[in-house]
Amino acid sequence: MTIAAGVDRPELSAEEIRVLGCLIEKQLTTPQQYPLTLNGLTLACNQASNRYPVVSYDEATAELAVRTLKQKGLTRFVHPTHGRSVLRYEHVLRDALGVDEPQLAILAVLLLRGPQTVGEIRTRCERMAEFDDLRQVAHELDLLEEHAGGLVAPVPRGPGQKEGRFVHLLGTDPLLSIVEPPPPRVSAPVPAAGDDHPDHGLTALQRIELLSEEVAALRRDLDAVKTELGIGSGGSQ
Repeated sequence: MTIAAGVDRPELSAEEIRVLGCLIEKQLTTPQQYPLTLNGLTLACNQASNRYPVVSYDEATAELAVRTLKQKGLTRFVHPTHGRSVLRYEHVLRDALGVDEPQLAILAVLLLRGPQTVGEIRTRCERMAEFDDLRQVAHELDLLEEHAGGLVAPVPRGPGQKEGRFVHLLGTDPLLSIVEPPPPRVSAPVPAAGDDHPDHGLTALQRIELLSEEVAALRRDLDAVKTELGIGSGGSQ
């Protein structure tokens, strides 16, 4: 799997980052509801689980962000057809940046969750893409680092942290100010044999919190589907 060469790295606002991450996530996790309506996109942006930071956008904010992303060649409008009555939105990163599904999943996690370890990326990509082990995640991170201009970069290990983390490089988030473009590219750390469990590096409490977040995310996705279909909490399927 390779990434297209000669593609400039986009510079995105915080709102554009959130919208783009949500479009990727929903394409990979709920394809039956994708492309998203403006209402569905706004709900995805404001989801409380699996998001950092948590935001509260109105539809005007989400619409402005998806429109400016379109001007940057990263989203597309899908006009009503085949029984659908409203305008919908989708990302076009596969063509615009030359990234494949596993790389899209990694970008979605970094866009929506902030800095992540290799183990956290694998765990949190679980519903979007399947990685055989941590070495495969590290390989995909290498490819994203090699992209023209770089799409991700490693963050040095902080005080009290056992592992370094990775961040996306698609915006001007303050978290990225600590990331210097590496003069020679350093490959993503490859875990030792036997260290490829998806919960590697997480404490028992963190694993419980992660499971709780995933359950909350599934409930949120179900609520969004019900909203899209016009089904109330007491409605029948």
